[in-house]
Amino acid sequence: MATSPSTVVPNRRYFRTPATAPGPSGPQMLRVMRSINRDSLGFLASMNRRYGPVVQFPIPSPPTYLVSDPEAVRRVLVTRNRSYDKETLQYRALSLVTGEGLLSTSGERWRRQRSIVQPAFHRDSLDAVGRHAAQAVDDLVDRWGDLSRGAVIDMDEAMMRAALEVVGRSLLGTDFSRNADRLAQATLHALDVVVARARVPITPPDWLPTPANRRLRAAVSELDAAVEEMIVDRQAHPAGRVDMLQMLIGAMQGTDAIGVREVRDEIVSFMVAGHETVASALVWAWWLVAGAPDVQDALAAESDAVLAGAPACFDDVKRLPFARAVLDEAMRLYPPVWLVTRRALESDVLGGREIPRGALVIMTPYVVQRDPRYWDRPDDFDPGRFAERRGGGAEELATFWPFGLGPRMCLGRDFAYVEGILILSALARRVQVERLPGQVRPSPQAGVTLRPEGALPLVVRGR
Repeated sequence: MATSPSTVVPNRRYFRTPATAPGPSGPQMLRVMRSINRDSLGFLASMNRRYGPVVQFPIPSPPTYLVSDPEAVRRVLVTRNRSYDKETLQYRALSLVTGEGLLSTSGERWRRQRSIVQPAFHRDSLDAVGRHAAQAVDDLVDRWGDLSRGAVIDMDEAMMRAALEVVGRSLLGTDFSRNADRLAQATLHALDVVVARARVPITPPDWLPTPANRRLRAAVSELDAAVEEMIVDRQAHPAGRVDMLQMLIGAMQGTDAIGVREVRDEIVSFMVAGHETVASALVWAWWLVAGAPDVQDALAAESDAVLAGAPACFDDVKRLPFARAVLDEAMRLYPPVWLVTRRALESDVLGGREIPRGALVIMTPYVVQRDPRYWDRPDDFDPGRFAERRGGGAEELATFWPFGLGPRMCLGRDFAYVEGILILSALARRVQVERLPGQVRPSPQAGVTLRPEGALPLVVRGR
């Protein structure tokens, strides 16, 4: 039986600072440490169920809280966002790959960088996303060949490849089709090391040639080489249209010029965020759709009616509301960015609990978006719920925030929606997906993004 949050008092002798919220004791945490690493999502959800919307963990430094109350989440990310920064273990580990790009920086540096790249997400760029999403689907179907009898396809690998190609062509004016597999693997290998580092408080120094450090250096070198090649090629052959790469290279000139390292950090940040998150959302969408034939039929019917055999484009997005609902429901159940952390720059009160200055605040949409207090039948896949909630303020209440909230909301959110909706729709009208006989739900791997552990094979048949 769950214990009432009001009656649970943590064992205070395991805190150097006063306990201000309920939570487990030190011995309780030690007993479940192995399961925490094996199933982080399940552990965090159980903490929310047992102790309530603000949980304090028995970690002496910094004081650490899990915050799942929607109003408190909104306070941290929106109304008092300047009172919290990203100087946390999570983002320090991520910066080993992305450097000081938008994903990991705060303050004035972040504002300066955002002002440089934000124009790259204007309407013309979103038009280009539509064209490149259609091309990526064509490339996928061509590689798969004859599907008349069905073929077992790793949808995780397929969506990673397609998303990387769209990011390369749309934002960077670069054709990644020949190197997509190599770059995707380099990204994954680097992020695997990042996740391992973020899980433990003490790690070997970067210079020590441990197997993990060697893997990280090799993966980052692969990404660095790809970025250097892009920059050199673009400087020699300026683009006919203004994309993010062109803007970054342009920012290398003038009195307030940025350096080559800053250009590299932003490009790698978008290579990581721009394809990992969308690919994660799409692969879970296909898993869910494969188990819901009625949803798949409705998705294909909408696509047939709207696209009618023509290549998908940006203007089609608003005419594909069911595809948007499917994508949203997939991200509700499996939010790509499942973990957000902040450091409190000053004392605050969240969910009625005092949060001291310097505290680590952990928030996860995975917990909030499956909480029965805010969602009916929270574990069911039901895209129809988003048709009902559209415009109903789910994001305003911080009960649905797969791209974050407030000023630090993902800059590429609209890009991701256009890409995800059009890939989902364009592919749904050309293929049908099924689960393998006896196939069980893949375990979500809580890495930098939330992806299936291992491959995700599905049977794919031509329509």
